[in-house]
Amino acid sequence: MQNLPNFNGKVFENQITTNMDMNASSIFSMLRDYMKGNPHRTPSSMVPVVPFQFGQPLGAEQARVTWIGHSAFILEIEGKTLLVDPMFGSAPTPFPWFGNKRFSKTLPFDIDSIPEVDAIIFSHDHYDHLDYDSFKKLKNKARRIFVPLGVSGHLERWGADPSKISEHYWYDEIEFEGLKLVCAPARHFSGRSLTDRNSTLWCSWSFIGRYNKVFYSGDSGYGPHFKEIGEKYGPFDLTLMECGQYDERWAAIHMLPEETVQAHIDVKGRTLIPVHWAAFTLSFHDWNDPAERAHKEAKKHGVSITLPRIGESVTVRDEVFPVEKWWH
Repeated sequence: MQNLPNFNGKVFENQITTNMDMNASSIFSMLRDYMKGNPHRTPSSMVPVVPFQFGQPLGAEQARVTWIGHSAFILEIEGKTLLVDPMFGSAPTPFPWFGNKRFSKTLPFDIDSIPEVDAIIFSHDHYDHLDYDSFKKLKNKARRIFVPLGVSGHLERWGADPSKISEHYWYDEIEFEGLKLVCAPARHFSGRSLTDRNSTLWCSWSFIGRYNKVFYSGDSGYGPHFKEIGEKYGPFDLTLMECGQYDERWAAIHMLPEETVQAHIDVKGRTLIPVHWAAFTLSFHDWNDPAERAHKEAKKHGVSITLPRIGESVTVRDEVFPVEKWWH
């Protein structure tokens, strides 16, 4: 790590200046918003979940994405099954008994019923992406595990086989049995405690097959890296872009929905799936605001957008995608 351009000798840094320090005014306004409350931060009725069954037929040249809420999704691509940021726990916190429970209450499947998969892939080590209990149940179900630099330390402490884990830096290209996986930049941060901020790397991922190309932003503020990735690896058939848990006060590390659409355009995406919403409350906005704003902005720019229900599968190169506004 010492020789890497964005490692300052102690911690990792973003490509561009990303100030995460809160001034007194921002802290006061956050306390005010917390005390005021927002009755629409959580859904008033149960979020719909579509049951999902592993092993459904898929052509050798096809790819399919199944979103599991927040940023977790299953990518089946040209014969491989990948679990990406598989946070399947009940709450994105080390203290789940204090609240902030998953909106849907249930998953589209029983985690114990998941068969062996080809790989698990993580974008960074935050609790809403890397969940201890989920990983403990999944670690022996994956043939390979791909992570950004430093994240293997967590996984090895939790009992993962080190020989399965592969750590990567930005723009590393990994050949994986006919697929190219690219660990690419994101504009965010890392850490699981008060003392380890930015000690591990964060990233986005590109999944490039012979017939299909999918991009996942990970957690990210808007930045020039999206155009870089689009120029290097685009166009993409489908993008899964962060769109949720945002606020003007921390827009440097979480995109606003309008930026989500622009990032999709920057990477040269064909169809957009907004993620990082509809599972947990981590910000002050209405729970369905990400869907409303992203849908409106996409239509404004002529961008193809689909917002599937949790557990609903989308075949990557289909001409018709789910259009129901189920979040209403």
